[in-house]
Amino acid sequence: MPQITVDHPVSLTGAFDRTGFALALHAVVVDLANARIEACKTRFRPTEDNVVGGDGEGHDIVHVGLALLPGRSEETKARLTEAVLELVRAHVRPAPGRGLHVSAEVRELDASYRKSEE
Repeated sequence: MPQITVDHPVSLTGAFDRTGFALALHAVVVDLANARIEACKTRFRPTEDNVVGGDGEGHDIVHVGLALLPGRSEETKARLTEAVLELVRAHVRPAPGRGLHVSAEVRELDASYRKSEE
């Protein structure tokens, strides 16, 4: 915990400072959600196909999902999602003439969540 997943188009791979984003986000999660830095885990999932609107052309989509153990207030979750939006925009250089759609969601992990470390 927290489990962070970032979906982004393959075309942004070179234009997205993923390591810088993850490290900055981990610091924010520690600050806002009282998480431990060593517990923050981020994985990136490049997507092949992205379609936006009626024509589907000229847009890139980045979605960040944060899954946390229960107990954070709605205000904390909202502050986290706003911080994510800012961090993505600071770490992505969209290609000229392309739209960038950024979204984020914070959800609580189910009571069945378990982890194992070796």
